[in-house]
Amino acid sequence: MKAWISLQVVFYLIGLVVMLIAFMSWRDASNPRRWSTGLFWFLFGSVFIAGDAMQANLGKPLTYRIVGGIVLILALIAGCKGLGAGQHTQNMTVRLRSRIETIGKKIFLPALAIPLITVILTLAGKQWQLAGWPLLDQGNLTLASLVLASLCALAAACWLSRDTPLQAVREAHRLVDAMGWALILPQLLAMLGGVFVAAHTGQAIQQLVSLLIQPDSRLGLILMYCGGMALFTMIMGNAFAAFPVMTAGIALPFLIQGQHANPAAVVAIGMFSGYCGTLMTPMAANFNIVPAALLELRDQYQVIKIQIPTALAVLACNVMLMYGLAF
Repeated sequence: MKAWISLQVVFYLIGLVVMLIAFMSWRDASNPRRWSTGLFWFLFGSVFIAGDAMQANLGKPLTYRIVGGIVLILALIAGCKGLGAGQHTQNMTVRLRSRIETIGKKIFLPALAIPLITVILTLAGKQWQLAGWPLLDQGNLTLASLVLASLCALAAACWLSRDTPLQAVREAHRLVDAMGWALILPQLLAMLGGVFVAAHTGQAIQQLVSLLIQPDSRLGLILMYCGGMALFTMIMGNAFAAFPVMTAGIALPFLIQGQHANPAAVVAIGMFSGYCGTLMTPMAANFNIVPAALLELRDQYQVIKIQIPTALAVLACNVMLMYGLAF
């Protein structure tokens, strides 16, 4: 079914922004590695823009090989420290602070509008149509809602700051320079979860759990699933990489099929348990290491150390919630 805001439109928008960032990187003479930095983001953005066209004209096998080659080139550029940052980072921060002081607390309104509009559109936007087409992609309703909410927040931010969308792209360029390769780490780790599923890692975990815990031990299975989600997330750096493996190995065969648990409650709380692991690992570089670098903290692991007590407390609450709500 066609829609005005479909998954393809989302990919094109992401690719367009990344391409603009690549162009700005090439033009940034203050960046000592501007050519390799621009190439990195150009290759990354080309996957979003040209992926569907390559698949339609070249077929899936060749397209997958090309995209795999692009990923290897990206890893080579990042591994050889080919990503740099221009001098605009510090100057733009001073400029941004002055504008924030002028706008005041209203600066938080666009950011708060994103989750609010996303929830409203997810719940009520399924029936919305325009010229006979659904407004939002019915197969990816939440993602389409998030994109539309982000566009509304961008419009609100431009209205508050009396600035243009191009300035938003410049600020995106500044943040991308500051974060570097860690920005794409969640996407790569999420795809790694698919690789583990294809390698039948979940079946190996299922066999291991069968040896360690009795199938009728409800609390033991919950502890294994929630704790395994947190632990595997700490290893992988991303809950989306841990989710398919742990769910296929523990939640589906033991909790959902064996104990007849509510699938929605199990997978939702299980994913939340994975997020607890995100708070406790340096592998989640974009969450824990990059903020420490942006804040210029002396200890790059200080963010993780502060988050560990909260993560463990939330993980314990998740175990109790699953035990009480999923059955």
